[in-house]
Amino acid sequence: MSWSEVIGQEEARQRLLRMEKEGRLPHAMLFCGPSGSGKMALALAFASHLLCDEHDKVDDSCGHCASCAMLKTFEHPDLHFSYPVIRPTGTSSEHKMTSDDFAKEWHEMLRNGSYITIDGWLEAMGAANQQAQIGVGESDLLLKKLSLKSSQGGYKVCLIWLPERMNAECANKLLKLLEEPPLQTVFMMICEAPEQLLDTIRSRTQRIDIKRIDTAAIEQALVTQRNIELEAARRIARVANGSWTKALEQLNADNENRQFLEVFISLMRLAYMRNIKELKKWSEMVAGYGRERQIRLLHYFARMMRENFMYNFGNPELTYMTSEEENFSKNFARFVNERNIIELSDLLNLTIRDIGQNANAKIVFFDFAIKMIMYIKNA
Repeated sequence: MSWSEVIGQEEARQRLLRMEKEGRLPHAMLFCGPSGSGKMALALAFASHLLCDEHDKVDDSCGHCASCAMLKTFEHPDLHFSYPVIRPTGTSSEHKMTSDDFAKEWHEMLRNGSYITIDGWLEAMGAANQQAQIGVGESDLLLKKLSLKSSQGGYKVCLIWLPERMNAECANKLLKLLEEPPLQTVFMMICEAPEQLLDTIRSRTQRIDIKRIDTAAIEQALVTQRNIELEAARRIARVANGSWTKALEQLNADNENRQFLEVFISLMRLAYMRNIKELKKWSEMVAGYGRERQIRLLHYFARMMRENFMYNFGNPELTYMTSEEENFSKNFARFVNERNIIELSDLLNLTIRDIGQNANAKIVFFDFAIKMIMYIKNA
């Protein structure tokens, strides 16, 4: 994978190359940043550069050596991946799940694009409502793989995606690997919640903060890579808010945000009409979503409340909405104002917390819907 496949992030790229050229490449790096910012893309491009046979002569992977040929499908013997997995139904409890159990699905997903999300990965594994984690079997597997010599005589690179999903036993074993790393091994951890990692792991890594992608870079990529018209690309780039994955979602006619908008509109209309019976049906429908999707839905609601509040100021530069969202907000925005925006925000934060703590979803969402009546009608 070459640097040209990374959207924006020139500052981070230069920093990584500078550390290598100056002989200051740490044995363990922690790539931190929001989802969609390109952490995995950056790590893969840098790993491809390090594993390229010509890496000491060029700033990129050369694209024509034997190593680059293997890296095109991410099948290089010195490139190791570690990522959260599920335990499929029927799998023996004695079997320690590892990334090898889903290697085929993982490589297929990467070949479709390096801007990956946990939701996409869960879908690729057929996870349904299961939560993915990195268990102790993974640390044992890494120890075994990394103890072998480099097959090409150069670096060995280990990419650990979402290390915050490691259980305690796995994290403690990984810590020992970081304390005594195998020769010429570089660990790259792609993390979205570094605060959930052990302090001792964080202290043994060099943190690389990845910012949200510049809106201009997303806009340009949409035009050049996806052949989107300039005006449409500009609106999509603003709504994406620094996330390439969100930008791509907007191109999908059946994307999740459109579905969430329909759910949001339904709730607001039912709350305005004080239709308790239908609100109960609404809450039961939403309760049928998986926890991860329920939390994403609530974060979407929070964004819509913010956008509708800002819409009242009549300044297009302050709002980040799709054309469909804006069409609804033209009539709805007046119901979100200075008299209820704080209460609405508090209600959403409380509901997100309750769902995150595995409260009964039917009760939580029905309570949420009933309270929405009061806040909307009192606006």
